[in-house]
Amino acid sequence: MRDRLAPRSAVARRRAAFVERRSLNLASFALASTISCLKNRFRRADAPYDRLVEAGLDMRFPSSAVAEVVGAALVEWEAVATRGYARSCAHWRARVADGRRVFIKHALTPTAVEWLRAERVIYEAVRGPFMPSFFGAYDDGKVALIVLEDLSDAEWPPPWSRSGIESVLTSLDGLHRTVPPKEIDKLDAIRSVVVGWPDIAADPEPLLSTGLCAPMWLEEALPALLQASESARLDGGELLPFDVRSDNLCLRDGRALFFDWNLARVGNGDFDVAFWLPSLALEGGPPPWEVLPDAGLLAAAVAGFFAVRAGLPPPPTAPTVRDFQRAQAEVALAWTARELELPAL
Repeated sequence: MRDRLAPRSAVARRRAAFVERRSLNLASFALASTISCLKNRFRRADAPYDRLVEAGLDMRFPSSAVAEVVGAALVEWEAVATRGYARSCAHWRARVADGRRVFIKHALTPTAVEWLRAERVIYEAVRGPFMPSFFGAYDDGKVALIVLEDLSDAEWPPPWSRSGIESVLTSLDGLHRTVPPKEIDKLDAIRSVVVGWPDIAADPEPLLSTGLCAPMWLEEALPALLQASESARLDGGELLPFDVRSDNLCLRDGRALFFDWNLARVGNGDFDVAFWLPSLALEGGPPPWEVLPDAGLLAAAVAGFFAVRAGLPPPPTAPTVRDFQRAQAEVALAWTARELELPAL
């Protein structure tokens, strides 16, 4: 168990100050919907993309494996839809004979099994108010799953409120101060995969096919984008989910709980915040520069991450992901152009 706190970095103290100053300019923060979060837990009717993954009702529930993990018989269960992209896992809610209600994530492909094993490292090693309760895992080489607490009673944004945004920032600060498990690799070790712009320079056609920018704009801006993404600080000692989005978190009792840890890395905690901000803006939140000011280098890295992927064919297990990456790229490119004083898109 890892609940020992690492010393706060300067960026973490600055990030905490955003919350303490309550400086988010949310006067222009238009909540996209007043419909109940619980009623719309699995669908974002206000978003410019469809991210509902229907429950696989024809999938057989691994009842014996789950019962072994929780140490008790199961009374009932149901398949549930999720708000993520991947269709490589089945998701279930179940009630245990002792009254507990649990959530099960069940891998359906070899790749998903590996992802689940990566998540398990985090759930078994990390404890904190930002983590859901972990009941255990099952992996016999054929069936692989993890069992968490059922968070159906939590708040699932959007819509976002000032307090909800501050809860995420505060919880990220606590998460980033947690000493990472030794098995987690460095974010900076995959810089070329993260920042994207060198690949775009080598082959700009996928990005240009999206219409996000004109060829002349890209030709003029590319040198600055390459330099900025190369200079962006990714290294650090902080534990990062590397996938902060509203479908990977929920809010309860004034704090955020994070899940889906298969991409976890160790690096600069500000990158985690920057990575979240384009999706936050798409969901009615403030523009990125109001939450993380003076972060042009990180904005360029985030923009490159989404821009290099937006025009590619979608993977078979995530057919809707490119639409959302295109939307995130649009926000991140505008943020980058503003911060780096590039020509308007």
